[in-house]
Amino acid sequence: MTAVWWQGEARFCEGDDQKMGQIKAESMHRQETVLTETVDVQRHGNGLSLEEGKYLIDQLEQQQIPDRERLAALIRANCEELREYARGKARAIADRHYGKNIFIRGLIEFTNYCKNDCYYCGIRRSNTHAERYRLSEEEIMACCREGEKLGFRTFVLQGGEDPYYTDDRIVDLVKRIRAAHPDCAITLSIGEKDRASYERFFAAGADRYLLRHETATDTHYRRLHPSELSLSRRKQCLRDLKEIGYQTGCGFMVGSPYQTAEHLAEDFLFIRELQPEMVGIGPFIPHQDTPFAGEVQGSLELTLYLLSLLRIMQPDLLLPATTALATIHPRGRELGIEAGANVVMPNLSPVGVRDKYSLYDGKVCTGDEAAECRHCLERRVESVGCHIVVDRGDHKC
Repeated sequence: MTAVWWQGEARFCEGDDQKMGQIKAESMHRQETVLTETVDVQRHGNGLSLEEGKYLIDQLEQQQIPDRERLAALIRANCEELREYARGKARAIADRHYGKNIFIRGLIEFTNYCKNDCYYCGIRRSNTHAERYRLSEEEIMACCREGEKLGFRTFVLQGGEDPYYTDDRIVDLVKRIRAAHPDCAITLSIGEKDRASYERFFAAGADRYLLRHETATDTHYRRLHPSELSLSRRKQCLRDLKEIGYQTGCGFMVGSPYQTAEHLAEDFLFIRELQPEMVGIGPFIPHQDTPFAGEVQGSLELTLYLLSLLRIMQPDLLLPATTALATIHPRGRELGIEAGANVVMPNLSPVGVRDKYSLYDGKVCTGDEAAECRHCLERRVESVGCHIVVDRGDHKC
């Protein structure tokens, strides 16, 4: 039986137990092969010479986007020399568009209830070990007040798809934040909604919306999600958001189970088509209470390489150095900035709930106070020759 969260209470329905068992069995088998396969790809690439790889990167810079096969070849050719070549171009491009400015977003994780059951996510509805919480509206407003004092000019309200938060509640919350902080941007990251809901949130004062597509390949999407979720629905939500006028963010995991270079190439082509203002990517990190608990985490090197390629392909992107990067490497955020990122998203949530918003294992900065985290980030950003700015950090065309 699989727990389903609805209006804050648990009810039960028939889960796809057979499918869960199959996923776990496949995961155990994949543990024995994925490390060998990854090393082999990184060592031998796919036959591209260094010169051919540089030529394809130059094509990206000139906005001559290679086809799916050539993009996949470039991704497979990931090696130290190409990473360095792409990194140099990406950082220079970011500097031309945004200078040495790094924008900070105050992340407020206000609910970890979720009606969905994504196989990779630690707050999936079937995880009975998750300690569920919701912040009150007053707690959220207190986070915003503290954030503005610390120099944050964007608040990101992120949560699971929690049915308790009806459209009316979200609209009221957005209006309160907009009235109290008129000079700040409001970003929502609360999952798939009907177009009418997105329109209401936008009219209430929301500026941006983050909705990672996770993978742009339908067959891969279906291996990461239960059958009630679909890639076509996710893509339509992103198109609706763009049409309404949000600054829209999509993104994907790097190294998720069953992922291939062709899947990643398809992600790039989808991003090229969508033209989002923001793209968030980070390494897949397994969570102990999911069917993918035994899977190998995504590669730091590949994530940095793809960050650089994204910056080169779409120079004006707002591109975060994600918390997941900082989780798998002590200098993950700094390395991300050097690879072309220009956004960091420290946590403004109350310290008492941060470890409960556990999408993956080992998440960093769950115990730091907001001010401590802000000052630590400032020092880290300065160590790579950039600086945090007190600014909304809007997208620049």
